[in-house]
Amino acid sequence: MSRFSVRNLDVTIDGHPLLRNVNLEVASGEFCVITGPSGSGKTTFIRLLLSQLRPSQGEIAIDGTPIPRFPAPDRGVVFQDYSVFPHKTALQNVLVGLEFKKARVFGRLFGRRRQPLISAARRALADVGLESSVEKYPSQLSGGMRQRLAIAQAMIVRPKVLLLDEPFGALDPDTRAQLHRVVLKLWRESQATIIMVTHDLQEARALATRLVTFGFAKGGGGTIVADEIVGEKGSVVTPFAETRTGRSPRHRRRKHR
Repeated sequence: MSRFSVRNLDVTIDGHPLLRNVNLEVASGEFCVITGPSGSGKTTFIRLLLSQLRPSQGEIAIDGTPIPRFPAPDRGVVFQDYSVFPHKTALQNVLVGLEFKKARVFGRLFGRRRQPLISAARRALADVGLESSVEKYPSQLSGGMRQRLAIAQAMIVRPKVLLLDEPFGALDPDTRAQLHRVVLKLWRESQATIIMVTHDLQEARALATRLVTFGFAKGGGGTIVADEIVGEKGSVVTPFAETRTGRSPRHRRRKHR
């Protein structure tokens, strides 16, 4: 579990503001979902957290330490477009992160040193319901199965923070609901901090303990316009539930001039 801190964040590219005055504190173990209209900077924000993009101003920190300038294993990520290696089997896709973590020079382990990693990779695939597909290639898997594989690949290295950028956007409703249950189960078991972007408000409320809404700042660029607590940390949330618990959610609203 890790705390994510974003302070006074601005992003301007070629004179065009993309984000303006973004401040956000995500508590350790929180499931924070970001929603908002297209063009409000949600994916830009995820890219900043991943270190794919540098802010023009401001600071991003994990547990009080500024994030590295480049993507690192402390932040896992799952994108919408099935970010797995097409030339590797499901087992090999999950193994690759563990092998790079243990053998940073060659990225491969052999013999007895490799066996515990294979066992761990098989358990990770079983956790997402792919225990019978370990030898299949991504092209042999359905869209939902490829996203399960991407989730296992991201979680196997135990990142401090898991970033999800529209991970279920291309899936049918039934498959999305199944993956919601998978992600919630892994989140509760790992107690990871998750930051996810989605356009689907129903999906956001089904998954989040914290709902952050991006909008547009005066003068251009995206900014946070609402911040709401929608569930207690560690509570059991049913995807697409038609009824909620009887407790009234607490709200935190920000004032913007």
